[in-house]
Amino acid sequence: MKNILVPTDFSENSFNAVKYGLELFQEHRCTFYMLHVNPVPSYSGTESNLKSSIANFQDALLSDSREQLKKLIKRIEESAPNSNHTYVPIAVYDYFVDTVKREVQNKNIQLIIMGTKGATGFKKVAIGSNTGDIITKVKCPLLAIPEKAKFSKPKEIAFPTDYHIGYDINVLDNLLEMAEINKSALSILHISKKGEELSQEQLTNKEFLSDYFKDVAHSFHSLTGAKLETAVQCFTESREIDMIAMVAKNLNFFQRILFRPAVEEISYHTKVPFLVLHE
Repeated sequence: MKNILVPTDFSENSFNAVKYGLELFQEHRCTFYMLHVNPVPSYSGTESNLKSSIANFQDALLSDSREQLKKLIKRIEESAPNSNHTYVPIAVYDYFVDTVKREVQNKNIQLIIMGTKGATGFKKVAIGSNTGDIITKVKCPLLAIPEKAKFSKPKEIAFPTDYHIGYDINVLDNLLEMAEINKSALSILHISKKGEELSQEQLTNKEFLSDYFKDVAHSFHSLTGAKLETAVQCFTESREIDMIAMVAKNLNFFQRILFRPAVEEISYHTKVPFLVLHE
């Protein structure tokens, strides 16, 4: 049984993420915790009448959220009936990141699935603020589903790395599981400056990955001279990559690929799901 947390704001974008998760784990027994968080407003007060009005407002919000969650689960069950899947609604009035952290711990969550808004809108932000906060502040594997992503069984998962960090077994276990349940091939991608050779430490880390993934189809690839974001884009397009996996521990490398691309030619954010791995 896999416990999956799906934060939702009831938008079509978040429903697309739900659909992707349902299809990805179609053949597996899962409990999907459908979470809607009503954010606490920034103001606060001590007067009793203010506290009373806030309490009434909170009750109304939660009642509406529970009703919308009920409708969402009914929609899911009608559009994608599956006896392997169970749905649990959770409506909360609290701070978003604090709530997700608490639910991850209390419900023994193994994966968070969230929709992202893609590279559109204000300043072409690639990752929405809520998803970005969860990625950076909650240590739980997260699958970020862009708004234009359409499910197809991941035949090939790209794993960009600079080989500079050693990998925790728990991190690689999550990637291995994703590859195994979908019979995916792993494509391990290294991007370097022209003429730059791997250090002994990098070679050791590369050899470790080769040994660890010996039981799944995997291959090593190297691109030189290109900007990191552009190289990932070219690799993703040329091989029709279905998912990109990243380790959050390698913060600089990770942020450049996931957060910084804001130019129009970088389109992997709008189509390709990201699997973010934490120790």
